[in-house]
Amino acid sequence: MLTVKTQPIINISLKAEKARVSQVAHELSKRLKVPVQLGKERQNELLTVEFSELTLEPALQLLAPQVYVDYEIDTGALMPKPLAIYLFDADQGEPPLSAAVHGSVQSMLIEGDTEDGAEPQGDEAKKLEEQPLRVTFENNLLTVKAKKQPLPLVLLKIGEEMGIPVEIQDTTVSIVDTEISKLPIEDVVRQLSPHIRLFLRADLTRADKRALRIVLSEQAQATQPNP
Repeated sequence: MLTVKTQPIINISLKAEKARVSQVAHELSKRLKVPVQLGKERQNELLTVEFSELTLEPALQLLAPQVYVDYEIDTGALMPKPLAIYLFDADQGEPPLSAAVHGSVQSMLIEGDTEDGAEPQGDEAKKLEEQPLRVTFENNLLTVKAKKQPLPLVLLKIGEEMGIPVEIQDTTVSIVDTEISKLPIEDVVRQLSPHIRLFLRADLTRADKRALRIVLSEQAQATQPNP
């Protein structure tokens, strides 16, 4: 017996007694309209479990020893949207980063030459501090200091620091004037614009998240009233 509610958030109840994990995964995929991929050992495994009204991630962790979820976060929406679920075996490797997140276009940031490997000192450090755009990524947390900078430039700099592709679809220029200190990427993009789509992977077994791609979506043009 499987019950799945998707509003206001995903909520799952399951009672299974020696049911095939593959059957549970099939029903879950059908209800959520999301592909669910199983590890080889999970294909014929029998599952006995009972839980009620759990949110998506705690529920999935009861179904397999290693679980990944690929998400799309639309900064204009409240909740992240799952794109794919992976119920993997304990010794199975991570699915390819492009398994559910595809993109054929990538924008690039081109900057002037810098002295790689040299720590800034004295006046150089002060000059660096005064730069109109500074982005650092440490311990999976972002710090962004932007003084009247174009949003595409800020996103490209974030992508460069995190080592992920950035796609700029919106050609209009919005200006960012903000200072954000040590936040996860999903919180940062929500503060920057309601028109950003962030794709990320959650590794539920290791309680880890990895950004996969940033897209600055093209804004819908407002329709002009008839004269």
